[in-house]
Amino acid sequence: MGRRRPPVVNLVLIALNILVFLYEISLGERALDRFILTYGLIPAALTGSLSLGDLAPAPELTLITSMFVHGGWLHVGGNMLYLWVFGDNVEDRFGHLAYLAFYFITGIAAALAQVAVGPESPIPTVGASGAVAGVLGAYVLLHPGGRVTTLLTLGFFIRIVQLPALLVIGFWGVLQFFSGVASLAAASQQEGGVAYWAHIGGLVAGLVLGLVLRLILPEPRSRYRSF
Repeated sequence: MGRRRPPVVNLVLIALNILVFLYEISLGERALDRFILTYGLIPAALTGSLSLGDLAPAPELTLITSMFVHGGWLHVGGNMLYLWVFGDNVEDRFGHLAYLAFYFITGIAAALAQVAVGPESPIPTVGASGAVAGVLGAYVLLHPGGRVTTLLTLGFFIRIVQLPALLVIGFWGVLQFFSGVASLAAASQQEGGVAYWAHIGGLVAGLVLGLVLRLILPEPRSRYRSF
């Protein structure tokens, strides 16, 4: 889709996430564990049922810092790919500052959704997935007729096709919901995994906040004249 503003904020967010991840992989195993415990969001620390002493900053700050910490190449690569594909159009519609605020608000809402389903969990939650889910929600709201180039694989059948963004993101949202419900059964085992409820919380927050911003923010003017 054509843009009327350069996606400065989106590019900076992608760059920061990549730089933090490159720093992570430069650490040794023990230093990396400490880094994740320090800057990842630990629900039990946020709710006050677990104290980490001087290891971590104020638990509230990890609602922000955890968005820039990732658990592996696929984790950071997948999040940044989605942000690259969808974030520029959302920033173009909302403007730079509003998009930045939107990104962090939906990311925080996503983290709180995950905390709500496991308030005593000592497992760090990391990643930009919640904020990216918010961006996906806003994109569907702003561009319901948009299409996404997708690699479709069905057994030996592999083909690049263009699918409606509403179908792609809608399927992803439904998958997150049912995976989140299934994960509740294993919550008592205190094992790591995918923070499905953060994805759901981010998607819902993106839809709600995206609707509000769409109503109160004017459409950006084109830099070109038609004749």
